[in-house]
Amino acid sequence: MELSSGQQRVLFVVVVLALAGLGAYLIGGRHTAASPPPARPTASAAPATSAPATSAPASVPATTNAGGSANIYQWLPFTQQDLTQASRTTVTFARDYEDWTYTEPAAAYVAKMGGLVTSEFAATLQQDFATPGVAQLRSSQKQISSGTGSIVSLRSFGTGSITFVVSIAQQLATSAGTTHQTKQYAVTLVSNASGWQVNDVELAGAGNQ
Repeated sequence: MELSSGQQRVLFVVVVLALAGLGAYLIGGRHTAASPPPARPTASAAPATSAPATSAPASVPATTNAGGSANIYQWLPFTQQDLTQASRTTVTFARDYEDWTYTEPAAAYVAKMGGLVTSEFAATLQQDFATPGVAQLRSSQKQISSGTGSIVSLRSFGTGSITFVVSIAQQLATSAGTTHQTKQYAVTLVSNASGWQVNDVELAGAGNQ
């Protein structure tokens, strides 16, 4: 069922905390491998679980697991497995997005991403990579790029769609030397028959946040 905007804001916070727990497994050394905090006493945990229950209809019970913590996936349009798969896809895509050389054809650049991106977005990436001015600069400077990515936060979600804010660090080697830069991107994934695939990428500061 659809949640109110207020309930979604609460769920954003809870899901971000869940992402932090997944970070050590999915991203390795790029995130602090901290375990989720121990379960707090019932008295302190009660406000966090009681708030949604007071405004949510009786048909959406605030279920808890054996440890007494809220089962947040009861209220979300995706499962824990979905979130894990989407996170893995995002981190792998972030690496491949900045992994290219000046000798590489556009088709080969996109082919590396395989099932990570939708067919529509693959066509967009190939077209952008082959843009004459960009390709000429890449070739004239003998550019070779590599990158790594890490999830910063969950920006938004809906039925069959998740958008992460991702930090991508790029190392760019050229005939003039090597530079490093890090930018944040909004990476949107959609769920389809092939699983979770990236369908859009833009700078995190672009558009509405």
